[in-house]
Amino acid sequence: MNRSGVLDLLVPSRARGRLGEALFSRVAGPEGAANRARIHGTPGARWFAPEDPIRLVHGDASMFVGGLSALLLQSLHPRAMAAVAAHSGYRGDPWGRLQRTSTFLAFTTYGTAEDAQRAVDGVRAVHQRVRGRTRDGEPYRADDPHLLEWVHVAEVDSFLRAYQQYGARPLDAAERDAYVAATARVGRALGVVRPPVTEAELAERIEAYRPELRGTEEARAAARFVLLRPPLPWPARLPYAVLAAAACALLPPWARRALGLPLLPRAERWCVRPAGAVITAVIRWAMLRPPRDAAG
Repeated sequence: MNRSGVLDLLVPSRARGRLGEALFSRVAGPEGAANRARIHGTPGARWFAPEDPIRLVHGDASMFVGGLSALLLQSLHPRAMAAVAAHSGYRGDPWGRLQRTSTFLAFTTYGTAEDAQRAVDGVRAVHQRVRGRTRDGEPYRADDPHLLEWVHVAEVDSFLRAYQQYGARPLDAAERDAYVAATARVGRALGVVRPPVTEAELAERIEAYRPELRGTEEARAAARFVLLRPPLPWPARLPYAVLAAAACALLPPWARRALGLPLLPRAERWCVRPAGAVITAVIRWAMLRPPRDAAG
């Protein structure tokens, strides 16, 4: 019997429903139910077909790990991090930022082509207004194609790493390339000039950015906030700590060193990864509607 079957036997369906709704409302926000109905209930062409790997990856519980890991990796570009620190409100409204990101991913991955483009246009309008300078006086623009590409490749790499480690069914090589190619559709819409379209190109592009990356004080402060000071009730902090540890373990060693995060390969192998697999399995189980409910 798999983990889901064991949980079905041990946990009442009512408790499962409450947990699933609590997770959904936290991630999707107050408009989550209305957005879900629009995304899945509106007829029309989509950017991606039901069988495309991007739908599998972006709908999986591993995104909880991948999203945290992406934030940590993205923070290593000083200009991107300066823009986030000054304009995103991640400290004052972290859940709002998460909800806006998850809504964007949901509309572009599953929504109609019209709604997907509307979501992209909204993000691009925000990017056009974000300007500033780093602490060192270097200017940045959120619509700079070079910065947009870094944010894109760091996100895609993190989501894919998380899915391969904690997803319901790891992708084969052809599916991984298909996932990267699908995300390039969104990247181009956002203003990335030449997003990678294969897993190999994705790795090459991240490597090309490495000379520009460093763990600034802003990046390390963001890591401390995300990993150690999440605005969560106490009962949620232990499972969150497991997700945070799993997110750190996904980062390449050079990224962890830049952020001052420990390298503990044995602990990661024997503790973090198994615990991360359990937590993501519980989230996946909780957020999937039971068959009897889905039929009603």
